[in-house]
Amino acid sequence: MDISDYIPRVADQMLQKKLRTSGAVLVIGPKLCGKTWTALKASNSVIYMQDPDKRASYLKMAQTEPSFLLHGEKPRLIDEWQTATVLWDAVRFAVDRDPKKGQYILTGSVVVDEDSDMLPDEKMQHTGTGRISRLRMRPMSLFESGESNGDVSLKGLFEGNTDVTSMSSLTIENIAHVICRGGWPAALHLEKEDSLEVAKDYVEAVCERDASAVDKSQKDPDRVRSVLRSLARNISTMTTDKTIMGEVRANDSSISDKTLKVYLRALRKLFIIEDIKAWQPSLRSKTGIRTSDKRQFVDPSLAAAAIGASPSTILEDFNYYGFLFESLCARDLRIYSEPLRGTVRHYHDNSGLEADLIITLDDGRWAAVEVKLGSREIEEGAEHLKKLASNIDRTKTPAPSFLMVLTGGEFAYRREDGVFVVPLGCLRD
Repeated sequence: MDISDYIPRVADQMLQKKLRTSGAVLVIGPKLCGKTWTALKASNSVIYMQDPDKRASYLKMAQTEPSFLLHGEKPRLIDEWQTATVLWDAVRFAVDRDPKKGQYILTGSVVVDEDSDMLPDEKMQHTGTGRISRLRMRPMSLFESGESNGDVSLKGLFEGNTDVTSMSSLTIENIAHVICRGGWPAALHLEKEDSLEVAKDYVEAVCERDASAVDKSQKDPDRVRSVLRSLARNISTMTTDKTIMGEVRANDSSISDKTLKVYLRALRKLFIIEDIKAWQPSLRSKTGIRTSDKRQFVDPSLAAAAIGASPSTILEDFNYYGFLFESLCARDLRIYSEPLRGTVRHYHDNSGLEADLIITLDDGRWAAVEVKLGSREIEEGAEHLKKLASNIDRTKTPAPSFLMVLTGGEFAYRREDGVFVVPLGCLRD
C-alpha cells in the first residue's frame, strides 16, 4: 500500500497530540492493525528494525552504538523497536539530553516485560515515564473502515447532544461479514470472500509461531489452538480459567493450570485477547458486584477464525452471533472512547442485573450500554439500564451521562424515557 492510500484513523489526532506533549511516543497494538502506517504518516524518517536485508546490521549497531540508529529527520519512526530493546534506553536518554517534543515514534506488536523477557544485558534501565508516552491501537472500527456513517458521535453524547436521528445501512448479513472479516486494514481492499482469509491466517501464525516467539518459550501449536477455541466459545462471558481448563483438557489431559496461565499470558502479550474488567460503583443497595473479567478478543474475527465460523454459520446460530456482536461493539467503543481518555468495563451484580458495557472517563463521567443485536430486545435492554442508573448512590457516583442500547438494527433515536437506541452502523468517536 502506498502512503497516499492511507485511510484516516481515530488514532491520528491522538498521536499528533502526544507528539506535541512528549519527546517520544510508543504505539502499541496487535500485528496488522495499522500501527506502522499511522506512525509513518506522522513521521519524517523511518528505520524498519525487522527489515530482513538490514536486521543483522541494525542489531550489531544497536549493541555497539544504539544512538546511531536514532539519526534521521524528526519525528523518526523506529518500527518494531523491541527487536533491539536497548533502543528504549537510547530514546529515553536522547529525550533527556534534548527535551524537544515529538522526536521519536516507536511501534511494537508485543508487550515487552523487562522482568522476564530479556537477558541481563538487554534489560531496560528506565520505564520511560515522563519521556515516552503510550498510544494503544486496535484494528479498525466500523467508522474507520467506512461501514458506519458516523452520524452519532460518542463524544457528542457525553457532551449532551440528544439529536441522534439517523439510519444505518448495515444489514444483519453485512454485520456477520464484518465480524468474520475483522477490522484489519489489509482485508479491506480484498474481494469479499478473500477478505475472510486475513483473520484465519492471523490465527494460524499465532498458533504456529507468534505464541512461542513472544516469550522465547516453545508452545504446542495444537494446544494454542485449543486454548483459542475455548476462549472463542466463551467470548463476551465471564467464564473462569477453570472452565477454560476443563474445555481444553477434554482433548489435552496433560495440560496444567500453570501451563494454561503461560499460554494466556502469551496471548495477552500479543494483544490477541483483551478481557474487559468489571465496573464497581457505589450502590444504594447492598447487592454484591461480580468482579470477574469478561472474556474478549481484540477483534471478533479472531474468535470466529479460531472456531472456524463463517458469516453463514454464525447467521445460523443467532445466540452465538449475539456474543460476537457484543465483541464487535466492545472493540468499537474502546476505539471511540480512547480520545476521551475513556475505559470500557462491564457491570454484573449478584441479583442478575447487568450492563454489557460501561464507558468511564477519567473525569468521573460514565455511560451504560446494553448490546442488543435484534430490535425485539431493545425494551429489555432499556429497562436494565434504567434500573442500574436508579441503583447508583449519587452521593458517591454521579448520574450517567447517558444510557444507550447499541443495536444491529436500522434506526437511531431517543426514546421517551431518555434512553438512546443507536445502531453500531451509525456510531463514531
